[in-house]
Amino acid sequence: MTQLTGKTALVTGGSRGIGRAIVRRLAEAGARVTYTYRQQPAGDAPDGVVAVRADQAAPGAVEAAFAPVRDEGLDILVLNAGIVDRTPIKDITEEDYDRVLTVNTKFPLLALREAAGLLHDGGRVVAVSTLNTVMRGPGLALYCASKAALEQFAAVAATELGERGITVNSVLPGATDTDMLRGVHTPDSLARARSMTALGRIGTADEVAAVVAWLAGPDAGWVTGQNIRATGGLFN
Repeated sequence: MTQLTGKTALVTGGSRGIGRAIVRRLAEAGARVTYTYRQQPAGDAPDGVVAVRADQAAPGAVEAAFAPVRDEGLDILVLNAGIVDRTPIKDITEEDYDRVLTVNTKFPLLALREAAGLLHDGGRVVAVSTLNTVMRGPGLALYCASKAALEQFAAVAATELGERGITVNSVLPGATDTDMLRGVHTPDSLARARSMTALGRIGTADEVAAVVAWLAGPDAGWVTGQNIRATGGLFN
C-alpha cells in the first residue's frame, strides 16, 4: 500500500488512540509522517516517523508543530488532537471554557492558517471531530461546541482552498475503543452505545484511521467540505 509515497503528513495528537492509528496508517501507505504529542511520544511508531512535542494549550504550539515540515511544505494535515470535558453548564468556569476552546478550536484554526501557506496544490486536510456534534449529551456543552466550530472551520477552508485542488473534510467517529472513550464512559453507557450501533459493537481506532487515510489519498479527490460519520451506524 504505497499510494502516499512521496507525500508529507502532519498529524496532531498522534501518540495514542485514533491519532496513533492514523500515524501508522499514513506511514504504511508511504507518507513521511510527523506527529505531535503533549506528554509522551508513542513507543511503537514506524521507522522514519518524527515526533514533536506541542501542547496545544501552550503558546508557541503551532510553531513547534509545523517546524519539521516548514522547509519542504505539506501534503496532508490531520487535525486530530483534542480533549473531552464533561461539565454541566451550571458548573462551567471561564477557565474550563478557555482550556477546551483553546485546545479544540483555537489551535486547529491557527494550524489551518499556517497550513494554508504550506500545503502543496492537491493537498488534503482532515479534521477529526466527533459524533457528539449531532448526538449531544449532558455535560458535553464545551466539547460539542468546540468540535462544531472545528467542523465549520473545515467547511469554510474547503471553499477557500478548493481552487488549488486542496480538499478539506471532517470525520466524525462514533463510539471508538480508546483510552479517552473508556475514561469518560461507564460500562453501562458503553453497552448502550453498542446496542444503538447498527453493527452491534464499539469501533476501533484502526477503522477510523482507514477513513482518514482514504480522505488523505488520491481516490478522495472529488470529496470536500463533507462531515463523514465513521460510526458503524450509530445515530443513522
